[in-house]
Amino acid sequence: MRCAVFGDIHANIEALDAVLIDARSEMCTHHACVGDIVGYGADPAECVEVIQSLECPVVRGDLDEITGKIELPDGLNAAANKDFLRTRKQLSREQMTWLRDLPLISHIHGFTIVHANLDTPENWVYTTSKFDAMVSFSHQMNPVCFFGHTHVPQIFIKDDEVVVDQEHKIQVEAGKKYFINVGSVGQPRDGDWRACYAIYDLESATIVIKRVDYDLKSAQRKFVDTDLP
Repeated sequence: MRCAVFGDIHANIEALDAVLIDARSEMCTHHACVGDIVGYGADPAECVEVIQSLECPVVRGDLDEITGKIELPDGLNAAANKDFLRTRKQLSREQMTWLRDLPLISHIHGFTIVHANLDTPENWVYTTSKFDAMVSFSHQMNPVCFFGHTHVPQIFIKDDEVVVDQEHKIQVEAGKKYFINVGSVGQPRDGDWRACYAIYDLESATIVIKRVDYDLKSAQRKFVDTDLP
């Protein structure tokens, strides 16, 4: 079994399509999504439809939750409020309900997925250092857990201590725990514009984080044409 694990799509259909095409070329047989399908980008309804069609495990991200709520929360800035209202106009009532009802954590095929962290997933805390990762490790039951939220790919490994892998390609070893940020499909924030996702080969016990080119100019044009913040 080879599973493509991805998230933080943020309504970027060009990037999502490219990742799924690449995953097929990599012989991935399964998919899992760590949330934030919508928000920021131009094609929220299309992205939700694609993810639903995969019939794969999906967890709720913070922007999925806000978008799916009956009323928008107080305190949003003008740009965020505009974006959420625009996104909600494009989604059907059924899609908004689906986003709102997604679980915060899902355990599948011997690994776990969550959007932010395992300690308090509903609070959307960022994991950016090994000290942040230690909190989730204390709640991690499966050897491998994938997450997102920061839009930066990272691999945290717990053995006698917590270390950060720099190669983005690992062999899963017995007795260790792995807390892995799969990066972002639609809006990476690590200086590399390409879509990012992970491949977990459960038979060989290997995990690789990949970058994929996509039609960036088309996505950029949509931002201009739709007057996105």
